[in-house]
Amino acid sequence: MKFPSFLICAGFAIFHSSLASAETPGVEAAASPTTARILGQIPDGTPPPPEPPKPGFIVPTRDILKTETHWQGGRTITVQQIKPIALPAPAKPIAPPDPADPTIQERITTAQRAHPEQEFLFVGATVFRAKNATVRSFVTLSPLGRAQPITVWSSADFALLSGFSSFIGSDGEDHSLIMAWGTTEIEAISDIPTQRGFDFGLSKIPELPPGKATFVVLFDHPDPATLASIQSLHDLYNNEHDRLLCAYQGRERARLQHEAELKANPTQPKNIVLNHWRTQSPAKGDTK
Repeated sequence: MKFPSFLICAGFAIFHSSLASAETPGVEAAASPTTARILGQIPDGTPPPPEPPKPGFIVPTRDILKTETHWQGGRTITVQQIKPIALPAPAKPIAPPDPADPTIQERITTAQRAHPEQEFLFVGATVFRAKNATVRSFVTLSPLGRAQPITVWSSADFALLSGFSSFIGSDGEDHSLIMAWGTTEIEAISDIPTQRGFDFGLSKIPELPPGKATFVVLFDHPDPATLASIQSLHDLYNNEHDRLLCAYQGRERARLQHEAELKANPTQPKNIVLNHWRTQSPAKGDTK
């Protein structure tokens, strides 16, 4: 498995940083005024409803002026010159709304209240799964607009947090989540520091208590707002664990089923018909 470059950089940075446990002042969040929760639905592998069939485009034989057929990639590509088709006139551009209009102002205010400004969180996570051991995730979180990211070891399986893009944090604020993640299977948690030669700069993985997911920060003084963001993700994980797990398992089943279907029935190239016509009369003497 290849690790994202920003994870590798974070790994080297750990060598020069000290560990701050969840007992360090400022790391454990106070009682949350808001319950962290997901916004919208979580994809669970259920296929979307089929799209309505598109109307076919059939050109009468009498309107076909010229036909050329080419073979490419196991399929035929037919190029047909046809008689011109009358197209509707383009729609007139619509004038933009006047921001000074009181009705427009009211709509803007309503939209801002319904959709407050969201914070974008960029997360990179490597999930280590070991036999007869709890999951460990190596996580780097970088909020948009802040120079200092936060890097943690977590007992949460961050693969479960990959199925949604928006959530309400423990601080009551809206967040947008953009995450790149991967998993690595190992024999034991103790194998993590030297897994495939990747050195995290640690003699051992920090201990994390059983029960609800928690984390250990790998920097002395993380930014309080960034720390609140990673705490919100863990609160969300603990609050919605069963729902997240069920949705993740559904996506995995759908993925494996799709791969098996493609293996049993490889996609076959389809024949293509391309129609074209002139938009103006050819110049005198032009035989094209």
